[in-house]
Amino acid sequence: MNVMIGTGPDSWGVWFGEDKKQTPWHRYLDEIVEAGYEWTELGPYGYLPTDFDTLKSELNKRNLKVSGAFAMEFLDDPDYWPSLEKQVMGAGENLAKLNSKYLVLIDNTYTNLFTGEAIKPATLEDNGWKRLIDTTNKVAELVKEKFGLTLVFHPHAETHVEYEDQIERFLADTDKDLISICFDVGHHAYRNGNPVNFMRLHHDRIPYLHLKSVDVELQRKMGVENIPFGEAVGMDMFCEPSKGAVDFIAFRDLLREIDYEGFGIVEQDMYPAPFDKPLPIAKRTREYLKEIGIG
Repeated sequence: MNVMIGTGPDSWGVWFGEDKKQTPWHRYLDEIVEAGYEWTELGPYGYLPTDFDTLKSELNKRNLKVSGAFAMEFLDDPDYWPSLEKQVMGAGENLAKLNSKYLVLIDNTYTNLFTGEAIKPATLEDNGWKRLIDTTNKVAELVKEKFGLTLVFHPHAETHVEYEDQIERFLADTDKDLISICFDVGHHAYRNGNPVNFMRLHHDRIPYLHLKSVDVELQRKMGVENIPFGEAVGMDMFCEPSKGAVDFIAFRDLLREIDYEGFGIVEQDMYPAPFDKPLPIAKRTREYLKEIGIG
């Protein structure tokens, strides 16, 4: 197997293009190098410099390479297309110039990430689902034709593609030659899926992984008390791979069995995060993955 290990701004508490609670971008870049990573995602559009020359210079001085970037918006609602298009076009142009291969697409959350208030129905009716699929296809075709990128769709907690049956439906309704999956093992476990079994079934659609785990006791508490995703993250629901519910030894064995070749991006949700919190975690996680033979 060949797992190219990287990380992303999410592991430094970054969810938005701009937010004073987030680690400054130059500190993020410095610290991922210190933690031992050579690949990074760009994170939400606008967090890292969007001017290509600036971005390229900052990456080069740290010998960093870019695995991909993400765009996130309500995929079932055409009113949000201008926002989505801005993210896709901005990120896509820079990714193409950096010789990156992947754009990660995420449906926006149906709850407010700050308050937990429901802002959309948790489940889409058939017409809404069709619009989600159509928008995904539209983005996939756009980035393939314009930038030579592969779209990897990210099933995500508290979006309309989060549970195993929803992901199975998404896979059935999309073209395997156009759309792949960014498989987040932590989000999958958070929604009571089995990451190892799912990866075994669908690895031919999964060239891109997000690696993290889930605190078992906190997950149980979230389910009982119906605590929303944003609040759960702030309570450290997502934890280091060595400490949580995901069986990373079994997952490693499967990666070897299927001779996996692709990215494994460490992406431990933590928003908001004190600026001195992420680096020690990132160092431990990088060492743990090396110890167990992933990357």
